[in-house]
Amino acid sequence: MSDVIYQSNINQIGEFASEALADGMLILFKVGAPADLADYCFIHSHDVLKQDLQVGQVIHLGSHIYNITAVGDVANVNFQQLGHITIRFDGNSQAELPGTVHVKGEIPEKLFVGDEIKILNN
Repeated sequence: MSDVIYQSNINQIGEFASEALADGMLILFKVGAPADLADYCFIHSHDVLKQDLQVGQVIHLGSHIYNITAVGDVANVNFQQLGHITIRFDGNSQAELPGTVHVKGEIPEKLFVGDEIKILNN
């Protein structure tokens, strides 16, 4: 059985967040993100990250499910403190940037306010 290590919901979608998503990036930030960043982010209610993000864990974004393939050096600290990570849908096995989490799977066409974000140990 999988353990849920993180759970929240999308509260707001920035004006340009869907464009970044179409380019293969989903930028998450907790409620209270700086205004200049919020336009590019999916803003979410922030929960406690019960365990560090790791390769092999599973992320649920609404009805979409992804396997984590790489975690950047500062992704865990950023996510714990700011609710901020960038998710790339390219399946890379090495993180391009320190705050990036790479996952394997199709880029979601659209996410909605109210969609759940859930991370599980597999």
